[in-house]
Amino acid sequence: MSTLAYDGGAMLGRQLRRIRHNPGLLILTQTMPITMLLFFGYVFGSALATPGQEYRAFLLPGLMVATAANGIMTGMFQAAQDSHRGVMDRFRTLPMSRAAVPLGQAAADVVVTAAGTVPLMLVGLAVGWRIEGSALEAACGVGLLLLFRFATTWIGILLGLLSRSEEAAGQLGGATFVLPLLSNAYIPTDNLPGWLRTLAEWNPISAVTTALRDLFGNAPAPADGAWPVTHPVAGSLAWCAVIVAVFLPAAVRRYATGGR
Repeated sequence: MSTLAYDGGAMLGRQLRRIRHNPGLLILTQTMPITMLLFFGYVFGSALATPGQEYRAFLLPGLMVATAANGIMTGMFQAAQDSHRGVMDRFRTLPMSRAAVPLGQAAADVVVTAAGTVPLMLVGLAVGWRIEGSALEAACGVGLLLLFRFATTWIGILLGLLSRSEEAAGQLGGATFVLPLLSNAYIPTDNLPGWLRTLAEWNPISAVTTALRDLFGNAPAPADGAWPVTHPVAGSLAWCAVIVAVFLPAAVRRYATGGR
């Protein structure tokens, strides 16, 4: 465990230095959620009805979770880049824990997400969003958000290691923007057709979004619907546990064997 912690810390530092030397990508990923908040909030806000609350207050938690779900895309691209440029082959020759490299990437992604959440929340406060719950509940909401980012990053790491090329990983990663659209991140699911509402409510993004709205005091969990959205905190933790349990060991095994 101490070896994993030491090696994982070294890989965490390596990933953070890698991000620092690519400021364009960092700026893009940090400013895109703010741009979407302003665009959706002001352009579509008057057209989208959210009973009992202002749309920008409804939108921000969903946008935070949609951004966290982008861990699939970033994890996929970074893992594919290292894999197809021979970086991971060199790491495998070193006397270090086989879990350290993917763990360092996932941890660095969470650190960057935590830093990027601060300006997004500040802009949200400026445009009318408020934390109506307690400070402890809000802190739990942010923690749940980062846990979800950690979980989705492992999906991306595994897919990146399985990809045939960097270009294929980039194209597949770009397709993940559809996932928030099939959830309650941007619109309520109440008026969706039955089958589509069921699909949206069983989307992990919907559970985490509902949990954040509840913990921030923006909207209570609905009384009816699929179990993950009527019990959003428990549903979110269950989804995160399932994703990590499935994809973390699979990603570590794929990295350790090099695809053999």
